[in-house]
Amino acid sequence: MSSASQAVEFMPTHIDVGAQRVSMQVAGSGPTLVLFHSLLADASSFALIAGPLAATHRVLLLDLPGFGDSDRVDGGLEAVADRVASALQQFSADGKMIFLGNGYGGFVALLTAIRHPELAARLVLADCGAKFSEPGRAAFLGMSAAAAKGGLGLIADVAMRRLFAPSYQALHPELIARRKARFLELDLQTFHNACQALAGLDLLDQLASVKVPALVLVGEMDEATPPAMSSELAAGLPNAELVVLPDCAHVPQLQAPELFLASIAKFIG
Repeated sequence: MSSASQAVEFMPTHIDVGAQRVSMQVAGSGPTLVLFHSLLADASSFALIAGPLAATHRVLLLDLPGFGDSDRVDGGLEAVADRVASALQQFSADGKMIFLGNGYGGFVALLTAIRHPELAARLVLADCGAKFSEPGRAAFLGMSAAAAKGGLGLIADVAMRRLFAPSYQALHPELIARRKARFLELDLQTFHNACQALAGLDLLDQLASVKVPALVLVGEMDEATPPAMSSELAAGLPNAELVVLPDCAHVPQLQAPELFLASIAKFIG
């Protein structure tokens, strides 16, 4: 599986959950693989791996609620997971799916699997965890408070630091500029909701209920969700393997797509 594979055309579609829209892009055939993106990096953060994955899987590239053309949902991370689950249940009733989540998307994927165990056959959880430390919680509350005063532009540089190490940013200014521009398009209330939800999150006592195989990945240089969080997550899941990705930070699928694909290839089949 290579990120140099030929281009694959993803078709935009959406599913209505009541009066609310969940948008996604779909391509490929085979086992269904659902991609859940980060809070600070939208669905385009999977651009370098989505095509190769669609060569062997039916790939659903989600816009999580409040991103892209998906309507926002209030009510905490549980409400986000339930909205996603309702959309996925409508999309495919012919078997379980593989969930692949990065960052915030990893938390949503994990909570969706906990609350709707009929949906996920396997979990790939990249750079997330089950609970933040007190400094981690404070960071989310601080970013939310700053954005409330000055908008997302006030914290854009902080957001980029949480995605990429400074050394990587210095070598890839054009990529950082694109990521920053995409971040600034995020619905502000969605950002506030997510920060509040992540600051209060604690899934440790629910991990034992997740019986499906899980692959937990983390960039060794991740400052947003440090490797210790992934270690704790893998230890709490009954059937999990932990892989640390060298020289990577919070979005390894953007920073090292070939390594990311190689790391998940055997697990996703």
